[in-house]
Amino acid sequence: MSELKQHQPPMTIDEQIENLKSLGLIIDDEEYAKSILNDISYFRLIKAYSLGLKPKNGNYLEGVTFKQIVELYLFNANFRQITFAEIEKIEVNVRCRVANYFAGEYGVLGYKEPSNFVDAEYHRTFIDDIEGEIGRNSKAPFVRNFIENYEGAELPIYALVEVFSFGTLSKFYKNMKNPDKKAVAKSFGVGYTYLESWLESISYVRNICAHYGRLYNAKLSKTPILYKEYSQAGIRNNRMFGVLLCMKHILKKDTHWNLYVNKIEDLINKYEKVDVRTMGFPENWKELLIQTQV
Repeated sequence: MSELKQHQPPMTIDEQIENLKSLGLIIDDEEYAKSILNDISYFRLIKAYSLGLKPKNGNYLEGVTFKQIVELYLFNANFRQITFAEIEKIEVNVRCRVANYFAGEYGVLGYKEPSNFVDAEYHRTFIDDIEGEIGRNSKAPFVRNFIENYEGAELPIYALVEVFSFGTLSKFYKNMKNPDKKAVAKSFGVGYTYLESWLESISYVRNICAHYGRLYNAKLSKTPILYKEYSQAGIRNNRMFGVLLCMKHILKKDTHWNLYVNKIEDLINKYEKVDVRTMGFPENWKELLIQTQV
């Protein structure tokens, strides 16, 4: 086993600037760089957005500037924000359709019965999860109302889904019986195996967005199953563009989707140093993402 690394000692902002210059990064305006590094940590900015701009443990490629790294950071921040808004629509839609279907099929408290799901052990974990979710939301008026005023102090499924995290919602859907998953997926016009995969992946991306993480030039560990037409065209499912294609199909009836696509194009045009190929975007990316009117 190789010897473990030692943590590096802390650097002042001035020392951070000198370190970057020693690695060949062009810093034209040191006061600007100090201001940025006082607001965005060295680790968040430099470590994350230098990927592809310097080899590991090496110097920066010729011509790379500090402002270029900041540009990549700003692109990611803006892209993340507009994408989060689209994910929110999916989350709200899926909560609604799952709750409506499940309540109609099994009753408003049917989620408590393990036999209504595929895996009883998985269901037991789910019950533990939702008890935690209810506890964290116990002061919400609608939660207090059901606990204080209803027999058994239980939340009906249509209220319970509102305290689900997206991850819990994804797990709930995954453990539904196949005919039930098919019925929900049919309302989106997709196959249930695709929707199950997509929700898991979109939930993962949602968490990156919620924690101000990096989508630019990122390999995703939760990958969606893509339609063959996309995978055969060379589109990778471990990059952000593959997830956007899945989101497009879930939101096929959303009239604002094309506005989102146009916003992406505006960001690409604004931040010229951005290389969206690192996110899996092909040359005809806009053509693939735009919803055509039927």
